[in-house]
Amino acid sequence: MKVEIWSDVICPWCGIGQARLDAAMAAFGHAGEVEVVHRSFQLDPSFPPGKVVPVKEMLRTKYGMGTDQLQATMARVEATAATDGLVPYRVGENNVGNTQLVHVLLAFAAEKGLEDAAWKRVYRAYFGEGRSLFDTESLVALGADLGLVEGDVRAALASPALHAKVANDGKEARALGCTGVPFVVIDRKFGVSGAQPVATFRAALERAWSERPAPLVVEGSDDVTCGPDGCDAT
Repeated sequence: MKVEIWSDVICPWCGIGQARLDAAMAAFGHAGEVEVVHRSFQLDPSFPPGKVVPVKEMLRTKYGMGTDQLQATMARVEATAATDGLVPYRVGENNVGNTQLVHVLLAFAAEKGLEDAAWKRVYRAYFGEGRSLFDTESLVALGADLGLVEGDVRAALASPALHAKVANDGKEARALGCTGVPFVVIDRKFGVSGAQPVATFRAALERAWSERPAPLVVEGSDDVTCGPDGCDAT
């Protein structure tokens, strides 16, 4: 079974949703037979590259949120994260910027077999450590945390193919009906939108597993087939 999760790394509910999906997977009896794939989704791909602003300033400008509303919202998210074991999880004092480059780093890490580790490291760096994700030097440092070679990371951040992959992930999500993240799709049949409770993710996994196509039953014992090494003689 294949589980895909679309996320943006500066989305606080994505980090929480990831933790809840992990908890659901840990309690799922067939977890060893599930492939989890991370997909990129930029909440604001039009945000000017190189520009970084405080998250509170962005929320005031984009959504017209006042100080009291901002404080209440941030406190609620941080309290929710703590309930899910994510401590520290800072959402009110972070900066935000264009996330294209960090998604490229994550795509490169996936090619190196570090997909899950890289996503979790980036979440921890941003929400737990308050580190920047918006410039080359910061991303090279994160690559080093993952054991990636500096020169390879710099080359990857300039790779047209990896930039295209990030863009294609977003297009694919929108084609599937995604309007916000986190967005989880199971076997391209079941979708779960938002950082739902662990029980909701677990129920979706169980349902998808129960509705998988039955495996093909092959009958007959005579070896009368042809393969790459030739044909059986009978």
